[in-house]
Amino acid sequence: MNSKITKSVSYALAACVVASSISLCSDAASATSGVSALSSATGVLETTNFTAFAGAQLSVNDMLANATNISTETQLAENESEWVATAENPYANIAIAQVDNYVYIRESASADSEYVGKLYNKSAGTVSETVEAEDGTWVCITSGDVTGYVKSEFVVQGNEELAKEMSRRVATVNTQTLYVREQASTDSAVIDLLPLGDDLTIIDESMEDSGWVKVSCDAGDGYISTDYVDISTEFTVAESKAHEEARLAKEEADKKAAKEAAEKATASAAKSSKSSSSEGKHYSAPSGSNGSSVVNYGAQFVGNPYVYGGSSLTGGTDCSGFVMSVYSAFGVGLPHSSSAMRSVGYGVSYDQMQPGDIVCYSGHVGIYAGNGTLLHASNARTGITYSNVNYKQILAIRRIF
Repeated sequence: MNSKITKSVSYALAACVVASSISLCSDAASATSGVSALSSATGVLETTNFTAFAGAQLSVNDMLANATNISTETQLAENESEWVATAENPYANIAIAQVDNYVYIRESASADSEYVGKLYNKSAGTVSETVEAEDGTWVCITSGDVTGYVKSEFVVQGNEELAKEMSRRVATVNTQTLYVREQASTDSAVIDLLPLGDDLTIIDESMEDSGWVKVSCDAGDGYISTDYVDISTEFTVAESKAHEEARLAKEEADKKAAKEAAEKATASAAKSSKSSSSEGKHYSAPSGSNGSSVVNYGAQFVGNPYVYGGSSLTGGTDCSGFVMSVYSAFGVGLPHSSSAMRSVGYGVSYDQMQPGDIVCYSGHVGIYAGNGTLLHASNARTGITYSNVNYKQILAIRRIF
């Protein structure tokens, strides 16, 4: 690979729940509870078709760096193409899975070989070689931490437009506080603030030469200076067999721990006080240990103020502080970061979304309240409020209970 390619720092875990009844005989598997389209921290979704992540979110530079043993000359010869990935063209040599749910990545170019990972629908990998075998054509791909072979009929290669559609251009904040402005000028009004480490989806890079890109944030679309962000390209990538096993075990343990913590916190709150008050307003203690209980508790704070960097449900909180503090009342510890919340709990699809699920957007996060509504600390103008859950593109849906 091109020696100038550098490894990106933006990497986050994200996974889907796969039905245990799937047959291991077929290389392309489907399941009604699996992923049928990818959301993205990777990928661009139609507003009517959101799903959870499959595999892991990984920058294209990470993907390319994982295949450094393949030279540019070898790629050209094996793929009979001059379209080779470079830092300037991150979409070259990308293969996109086109299956109902996932395709197995195998140790060798044979359906009889062991599988080493799963490439989920619309996930990506870099192609290093093509092999003609008795049972058809196979391609060797590197996707995340998985390298192996998939049947070529289950992936689309050489389609730059599809690769762009299935990727996400990301601006990760590398300064203490990033200003999002109405226009591409430091004289323009600030419409939103983002903390160090959070990221935004880039929607227009036509002004990058002048030092600005257009992004999507909770306050709407705005502009940020490229001086204060790291820009990368992210795809959803494969999940190794070992990681899937570890993830499923961890999810079960986390669900059990979260439920026990919620029950303990509820019992403790019930013993100490039936309600609390702030400035004359009374709030009930948390009760229950499921998603609906989380919504019922958080709904009490509708109308309270939004404060950037805050985490007080009564005195002022920002979006991630609101989710963090509501769940904290149930004994669940979450990060004070909207981007970090995309890897808490476990991922579910849009069709599986239930009250209490954490819904993640570009630069924002909230709690699904049911009936198509989002409970969230929106902005300084509206404070804690309700919105349509589809008010902007969903990047991930995470479940704690």
